[in-house]
Amino acid sequence: MATNLTALILALLVFVASVISIEAGLAAAIIEITLGTLAGNFFGVQTTPWIDFLAGMGGILLTFLAGTEVNTKIMRKNLRESLLIGGVSFLAPFLAAFAFAYWAAGWTLQAAEIAGTALSTTSLAVVYAVLVETGLSNTDLGKRIMAATFVTDILTALALSILFIQINVYTILFGIVSIVLFVALPKIYPLITKRYGAKVVEPEIKFLFVVLFLFMWLGDAGKTHAALPVFVLGLLLSHLFEHNLALQKRLRVVGFAIITPFFFFKGGLNVGLSAIYANLGLLLAFLAVKLVSKFIAVFPFARYYHDQHGTYTTLLMSTGLTFGTISSLYGLQAGIIDQVQFSLLITTVILSAIVPTFVAQRWFAPSIGVEGEPIWVENGNG
Repeated sequence: MATNLTALILALLVFVASVISIEAGLAAAIIEITLGTLAGNFFGVQTTPWIDFLAGMGGILLTFLAGTEVNTKIMRKNLRESLLIGGVSFLAPFLAAFAFAYWAAGWTLQAAEIAGTALSTTSLAVVYAVLVETGLSNTDLGKRIMAATFVTDILTALALSILFIQINVYTILFGIVSIVLFVALPKIYPLITKRYGAKVVEPEIKFLFVVLFLFMWLGDAGKTHAALPVFVLGLLLSHLFEHNLALQKRLRVVGFAIITPFFFFKGGLNVGLSAIYANLGLLLAFLAVKLVSKFIAVFPFARYYHDQHGTYTTLLMSTGLTFGTISSLYGLQAGIIDQVQFSLLITTVILSAIVPTFVAQRWFAPSIGVEGEPIWVENGNG
C-alpha cells in the first residue's frame, strides 16, 4: 500500500477513534487498538518503518508523560502502599504465566520466562491515557495508581534486563548518559522553560524531544529499551510540570493529537487473527492466567488502601501493553519465541489492555471529587 494512502487511512482512523472515544465514553487507546486490528486484518494496512518510528516515539512520549504525573510527595507518603500493590502486581502474574507456559503449554524455559515477563506488566501508557482522559490524573487516587504502576513496571524492566540483557559498549554508555541526565536536567530544564517558555516556536518542547530521541537511539544501540530511564526522567521533572500546567498541556496536545495514537495502532496491526483463531483456547487461558493472578494478588491490598475504589484500581493494574509488547518483540527478535507464540502473547497483552479498561470505565469508574478524593487545582494543592 502506498505511503500516502496508508497515512491517509491512519489519519482518518485517528480522527474516528477520537470521536468514538468521546461519544462512547471509552479511552481512545482501546478504540485505537481495536481499529488497528481491523485495519491490519481486513483492510491490508501493514506496519512500515515510519509507522514503527512514530509508534516507538509515541510509547516513549507516553512513558515520559506518565512519569511527570507521579506526584513524588504522594509517592513518598504512600511508599508502603505503592511497593505492596506494585510488587504483587508484578510477582503474581510473572510466576503464574511462567508456570503455565512452561508446564501446561510446554514452552522452553526461556520462552516461559518471556511469557512471565510480558504478562507481568501494568501498562503505563494505558493507565496514563485513561487517567488523563477521565480527569483522574489530577486526583489523589490517580496519582497513587500511577505510583503503583511505576513500581510494577520497574520490576518488569529489571526482570527483562536481568534475564536477557546483552551488554555492549553502548549499554554502558546508555547507563552513564542516563545518570548524567538524571542529575543535570532537573537543574537545566527549569532555566530553559523560564527563558523560552512563552515563545510560540516552543523551544522547550523541542529540547525535550532531543532528549527523548537521544534515549531512543542509545537504548536501541545498547540492546535495551529507553522506557524505564525515560519514565524516571519524567518522575524527576514532575515537580516542574506540576507547577507549569501550560507546558504540560502543550506537550499533551503535541503527543495525543498525532504521535501517541500510532503506538496503539501498531499494537493492533501486530495481531494476526488467523493464528489466534487456531490457538484460541491457549489464548484465553493465558489471558485468564494474567487477569486472575492479578486480581487475586492486587485486590486485597487495593481494597485496603483505596476502599471503595479497590476494584477500579485492580482492573487498571491488570492492564498491559507497553512493556508487554517490548518483552514479546524482544523474544521474537532474539529467536526465543516463534511467530505463533509471539501472536499469542501480543494478543493477550492487547486484550489485557482492552478488557480490564473497558470494565473499569463502564462499571467502576469513580466520579471526580468524590469523598476522600481531593481535586488537584492548578497550584498543585488539594
